[in-house]
Amino acid sequence: MSAPLWQPAPERIAAANLTAFIHTVNRRFGAAVADYPSLWRWSVSAPAEFWRLVWEFTGVIGDGPGEVAVDDIRKMPGARWFPEARLNFAENLLRRHDGADALVFWGEDKVKRRLSFAQLHALVSRLQQALRAAGVGVGDRVAGYMPNMPETVAFMLATASLGAIWSSASPDFGVQGVLDRFGQIEPKVLVSADGYFYSGKRHSSVDKLPAIAAGMPSLARVVIVPYTEERADIAAIPKAEHLSDFIAPFAAKAVEYTRLPFLQPLYIMFSSGTTGAPKCIVHSAGGTLIQHLKEHVLHSDAKPGDRVFYFTTCGWMMWNWLVSALAAEATVLLYDGNPSALEGRILWDYADAEAITFFGTSAKWLDAIAKMGLEPARTHKLAALRTIASTGSVLAPEGFDYVYDKIKRDVQLASISGGTDIVSCFMLGNPVGPVWRGEIQARGLGMKVEVFDDEGKPVQGEKGELVCTQAFPSMPVGFWNDAGGEKYRNAYFAKYPGIWCHGDWVELTEHEGIIVFGRSDATLNPGGVRIGTAEIYRQVEQFDEVLESLVIGQDWAGDVRVVLFVRLRDGVRLTPGLTDAIKKKIRDNTTPRHVPAKVIPVADIPRTKSGKIVELAVRDVVHGRPVKNKEALANPEALELYSGVPDLQA
Repeated sequence: MSAPLWQPAPERIAAANLTAFIHTVNRRFGAAVADYPSLWRWSVSAPAEFWRLVWEFTGVIGDGPGEVAVDDIRKMPGARWFPEARLNFAENLLRRHDGADALVFWGEDKVKRRLSFAQLHALVSRLQQALRAAGVGVGDRVAGYMPNMPETVAFMLATASLGAIWSSASPDFGVQGVLDRFGQIEPKVLVSADGYFYSGKRHSSVDKLPAIAAGMPSLARVVIVPYTEERADIAAIPKAEHLSDFIAPFAAKAVEYTRLPFLQPLYIMFSSGTTGAPKCIVHSAGGTLIQHLKEHVLHSDAKPGDRVFYFTTCGWMMWNWLVSALAAEATVLLYDGNPSALEGRILWDYADAEAITFFGTSAKWLDAIAKMGLEPARTHKLAALRTIASTGSVLAPEGFDYVYDKIKRDVQLASISGGTDIVSCFMLGNPVGPVWRGEIQARGLGMKVEVFDDEGKPVQGEKGELVCTQAFPSMPVGFWNDAGGEKYRNAYFAKYPGIWCHGDWVELTEHEGIIVFGRSDATLNPGGVRIGTAEIYRQVEQFDEVLESLVIGQDWAGDVRVVLFVRLRDGVRLTPGLTDAIKKKIRDNTTPRHVPAKVIPVADIPRTKSGKIVELAVRDVVHGRPVKNKEALANPEALELYSGVPDLQA
């Protein structure tokens, strides 16, 4: 058996929050938990005791937890968590009021700001009063069309403090993309920055706001936040006013928190929308809070004073996850703009300058900077950095090698995976356990994650469907405008009634870690054999000539053939020799069935605004089927490259 890439030092294990939690479990319940796997088994065999202890251990603020943790753990969907409890999400995130950093913000290399906990509290107070004066109350929606900046966090907290519902989208969405999302939920207030920076250029949001505001008759107010200019001209935007005018009548005072039931809606989040109108997924205040606290405190080992960063936009669930680190009394570090600015150095500069302890990013970005030849271990100190997290797509084993060889040797690499659907993770890091090459370390505590074969039986050491066979607090409350719950049930429970089927093709390893092979709906099926797309990407993207790739199954001659698209470096041609080398590497390291029938060069790979490649949309284009919602894509024009390709006709 090969050795792990990393093992935590004994002193790190001794100091971990997870170690203290294990001691509490054993003392309180007479359990015999000795390590992470035995803790996971206890957490899913005694879910009521586990989640009540998470409430206590992480210091949830509220009226509760009450006598009942969950009314019927077998009911999925429909289990009611902490039915006697009442809490407020913002109250838990604003538990500190001192002068330490709450938020640090870098807007590329254009803007640098910081807010203390006291300053954040004061801003939230003024925003809360202004929102209340605008008519916002329990259950109303406030929408943010915002960069990842401090005011976005403050507006979310002010919204949550009132018991209203927050929803956000990245400012690079076009008018129709915004209306496809916010138009469904009818917000009372829209918050927008005047623009944003990307790759050194200023991009206006003000130009798009007249059409956006006109398309949402529910709006009572549009608030413009200054970012790229001092005071934008907003005369053409209906019901608009500048942030300074919006809060001018209100002085800071103690924030008033409306405590509501545990399952009171907090967030409305949106599916990617590449196969139709985006689904509006409603998440609860209590479920989001307790799940995020578990993940920050136990899985990420966040402590007061830690400095937590994740590269994300406000249209990705990792933004919601990131800001919850405030509830662990950590400092949250925000970044907006191109993560590869300053020739790929800017985020590592940020990590050094601000002593980041937890650095989160995407697998695609790690792959990109590896191909740029960056070696942060040589150019940066990264002295405070304890954990690097990766998500958004599969982190290949070579990505693990890159982190440990070129970034930092003594660091926990936490590959994590979950989704917007649960605003959290099914599998993620274990700060007291080893990191094995190519594996996510562990299944999440309290998450009864299993792998089902084609017959719906649990397996280990074999590929299958990722499922969760027991209810958990961060399941959605439901979908917006889905009164009977039919869309919700069809999304997750159609394949296995009463069991959450997530749509990932995975394997549970001998270490009780997880390997992800891609989305199960994007798996390839040549000759009836299911192949995960990540198995092919891993081989192809080891070629220096290949920047990235996308693979689909094309219906052909009564079967399915594998078609591989490659985006090459500037100046590189797809010669017969390179094609043969790619095919040989795939054959040598996987199976003959993995070898693509066609390898085709393309100028661009279409992706969502959170950076995920869209295999299903490309598959539809290749087969002449319409793509229903191109507004969900960061580069929709790229889809045209896949229509009518001559090589796909032979």
